[in-house]
Amino acid sequence: MDAFWSAPPIARTLTALVLFESVAVYGRLLAGQRIIFAWPFIWTFPPEIWRFFTAFFLSGPQLAIIFDPYTIWQYSSALETESPRFAQPGDFLTYILFVGAVIALSANYLFGSVIFTGGLITAIAYTYAQENRGKKIHFMVVTLDVKWLPYANIFLNFIINGLDATKVMILGIPAAHLYDFLTRLWPAFGGGRNMIRTPAFISRIFGGPQRVTVAKQGTIFRPPPQTTTTSFQGGWGSRGQGRRLGGE
Repeated sequence: MDAFWSAPPIARTLTALVLFESVAVYGRLLAGQRIIFAWPFIWTFPPEIWRFFTAFFLSGPQLAIIFDPYTIWQYSSALETESPRFAQPGDFLTYILFVGAVIALSANYLFGSVIFTGGLITAIAYTYAQENRGKKIHFMVVTLDVKWLPYANIFLNFIINGLDATKVMILGIPAAHLYDFLTRLWPAFGGGRNMIRTPAFISRIFGGPQRVTVAKQGTIFRPPPQTTTTSFQGGWGSRGQGRRLGGE
């Protein structure tokens, strides 16, 4: 438990929520109908606003109940603790909320999807790859440049489950790229300003100083370590696109 509570707050919370909700749903302790994204239930009275969030916490079945939370833990914890982009308190939560909103609205509108966990995991993997360019990772039985990580996951899921099971995963890439464009590319190359800033109330919730490293020449952001990592993605092949649980 000490390791869990000492972990980055957003990474550990996401991991725990995905694990607990998935065990509850697949163990028939919680009805899947209660957690899917469905506008009629959201706009009812009283509004079931939790569906905006619970639709991101259901993993694929069987081995994916373990692999999906592990994947979220592996890449989100690295981003939350090592990426200069998320150095300010609450930055990573703002990122999760933004890409989650893009994935939910686009997947539900385009495909009628009701579960978005695959898209969120792809978005996190895409951002991790962008932040660690040049790093090598072990994917299944091959070694890849990290930039291919999200595409390798999508391709593996496509081979196993087909296109319909991959649609929500694909939307994670444009969602994460839109965040990258609005916060980095547009300010750096378009002469604009950062369009997505962490709200003050979120920063106050997290509190604490900006994450920095003190060097002899001054104060700099801490860069991500240049090491080879291992990607365990076997459970992704079990995920379906926007599953309609209980026939809904």
